[in-house]
Amino acid sequence: MSANVPTLLTAYQLRQLEFLLRISRAMTSRLDLPSLLELILRSAAQMVGAPAGMILLQSEHTLFDPALSATPRFQVRALYAIPTEALPYFEPLLDTTAMRLVQEAVANTAMGEPLAIDLSSRVHQVEADLGITLGQVIVLPLLFEEDLLGVIYLFRGNYAFSQLDWQFLQGFADQAAIAVRNARLYTLLNAERSRLITILNNSADGIMILTRDRIVVAINQTLATMVGVSPEDAIGRPCSAVLPLVVTSGVDFCGDENYTGHFPDPHLRCEGELIRPGDKRLVLSVTFTPLYTENGRLINIIVNVHDITRFREEEEMKSIFTSIISHELKTPVALIKGYAQTLAREDAHWDAETARAGLQIIEEEADRLEALINNLLDVSRIQAKGLKLELGDVALDALLRKVADAYRTQTSHHRIEVMFDEPLPYVWGDEERLRQVFTNLLNNAIKYSPQGGVIRIGGWVQRVGTDGRAEGMDGRPPIELPESLPKGTYVIVYVADQGIGIPPSELSKIFDRFYRVDSSLRRSTAGAGLGLYLAKAIVEAHGGRIWATSEPGKGATFFVALPLDVEQHE
Repeated sequence: MSANVPTLLTAYQLRQLEFLLRISRAMTSRLDLPSLLELILRSAAQMVGAPAGMILLQSEHTLFDPALSATPRFQVRALYAIPTEALPYFEPLLDTTAMRLVQEAVANTAMGEPLAIDLSSRVHQVEADLGITLGQVIVLPLLFEEDLLGVIYLFRGNYAFSQLDWQFLQGFADQAAIAVRNARLYTLLNAERSRLITILNNSADGIMILTRDRIVVAINQTLATMVGVSPEDAIGRPCSAVLPLVVTSGVDFCGDENYTGHFPDPHLRCEGELIRPGDKRLVLSVTFTPLYTENGRLINIIVNVHDITRFREEEEMKSIFTSIISHELKTPVALIKGYAQTLAREDAHWDAETARAGLQIIEEEADRLEALINNLLDVSRIQAKGLKLELGDVALDALLRKVADAYRTQTSHHRIEVMFDEPLPYVWGDEERLRQVFTNLLNNAIKYSPQGGVIRIGGWVQRVGTDGRAEGMDGRPPIELPESLPKGTYVIVYVADQGIGIPPSELSKIFDRFYRVDSSLRRSTAGAGLGLYLAKAIVEAHGGRIWATSEPGKGATFFVALPLDVEQHE
């Protein structure tokens, strides 16, 4: 009988090793932490015949933060045959004092030996509170290298363990610790990946990630929208195909033909223009940042793209403004000074008619200067949201006839017609500001109709439905209303000329501050590019809208919609 003992022990050990190998394989194949912990706890309980148990893990915040690792916090992450509502009764085994005792025991216990820790008094306290018998508590530390990741508590009867049993259990716990570590790292990696994707997709700037061969592996929606491609179409394509810049400064890394796989500069940057479908021009600032491995091998390039179109347009606008204003100021000042000096000459004697003509020119140029200064002041008020209206009832048809009468005396080769099918109703507005709007529109119609022709002014009452469409046109040709026009009843006024017209690509810009349509006639025509900007601000301050239609070479028509009901613009 005694001769069979070694054989029996060997067979028992083999079964233990087979069980450990099978469980280890199952554990290492799982990366979902909750299901992994459930498998570990259930397997451990089966190995020692424990009817109940739990797993405590160190909090991720203390585990991965060296500053907090001195005072780790442990949390219950898995339960076996213990209801969740019973957890408060186990507090004597879960508090910081109990965890500190476990940590001290781990530090003072030799490898393969059971923990030199006595938690019996704490177990008795739990038993007293629960009114049941738990027996002894087996404490299995989950150690990875020298880090205590967590603890397995198993509750079972008071049965003795052999040295081989403890070695077997500790071997299981070591395998479990490796699996827990891997699952946690996988969870953290997934969380970081989700965080990176969220940052990437919600960044206001365009971001693109390239391989060392400059192939796109990731692109956010901002950049995809910017360059006019879908993210799916961009991935796998060369950077130069996704971001075809016409570089104006710096080095375009995407299109650098001298690139050999070595990143030339850790702070590479360029600026360039991107022409999108529809001739939309974007000015982009692009920064290229290399990403290296620990041994210095280039693996990725991060491309950050910032749309600086508005910034460059503002710079260009300031330059244009300076040029226009200096020209607009210089001309009347030069005329005023010239005529004043001429009339003031002591060696000349001017007759009354010549003096009167000179003084009249001085007065006209002074008026021109005053108008320019007033426009600039209005622009400042608009930017400061300080444009005030003196509101009252305004008879638009009478106002439009007065404006037309004033301009008939200033042109001999234009015929100005004012036509209303029926009298227009009063609108609630600022008469002088509205006069400024229609004066500007009529002045532009004359200025940009150098060959003369008919200028038509008219208007009607129009209802606009909830879908933004005109209702009840009563035989009038349909007009395309702006999308921003809310439902309501409006008085619509138009000023139409037979002049040079406006290119379709310019129509969306003509109401911008200091903007002037790019044509030889418009460049040679005086003006600071403020009239339509001010007209738009005034009309919108009344709760209305202003827009234009045009066919180049055949003229332009400007429409002004003013709300008929006071409530519409309050």
